[in-house]
This record gives sequence, C-alpha cells and structure tokens, in this order.
Amino acid sequence: MLSHQPHMQDRVLTQCILDCLDCRQTCLETVLYCLNTGGKHAESAQLRLLYDCIDICQTSADFMLFGSEMHAQICTSSAAICERCAQGCDEFADDPRMQACAEMCRRCAASCRHMGMKQAA
Repeated sequence: MLSHQPHMQDRVLTQCILDCLDCRQTCLETVLYCLNTGGKHAESAQLRLLYDCIDICQTSADFMLFGSEMHAQICTSSAAICERCAQGCDEFADDPRMQACAEMCRRCAASCRHMGMKQAA
C-alpha cells in the first residue's frame, strides 16, 4: 500500500494545479464579463477580489509546478483568497455567470486547503 502513496500524492498535486489554473481562467473571464456588464459588477472592490484570486492561483500553480518547499503556505493563502472571492461573487445571487465563478473559486479553495494540510502533516 505504501508504494501507491507517492502516486496518490502526485494525483492530488496535479489536481490542485489544474484547479488553480482553471480558477485563474474563470476569474479572468469573469473580469471581462464584469467590465462589460458594468454597474455593481464593475465596482473596484469586486474587480480587486477577482484580480487577487487570479494572481494567487497563478502563484500557487507556479509554486507547485516548480516544487517549492513553500507551496503549502501559498496554497493555504490561496484557499483563503479563493473563498473570499467566492463570497464576493455570491453577492450576485441572480447571475449565473457570477455563481459559476463562485463555484469554481470554492472548488479551488477546497483543493488548495487540502494541499496545504497534506504538506503541513
């Protein structure tokens, strides 16, 4: 059973990288949507949340891809930022695009939280 553990760990790492990159892409697309929609969607606080999420997701993916010893700490921060971005998107309860972004941010937050805990153990 122990011989399969590194393979399982590689899958978890790969999934977290993919979730971060998917979340980054979703948030980038959502920024464009917000700018085109205008109004409350394009307020600076909402855009700042999305950009924070974009940046931390890219950073997290990079740290994991490069095998940085600090990736667990970055993933833990990423989880918090992604969760906050999801909460911001949730304020647009009647907007399917914003709800899809919130869902992706939560999926990434869960993946990053799991990666942070795995490495801390």
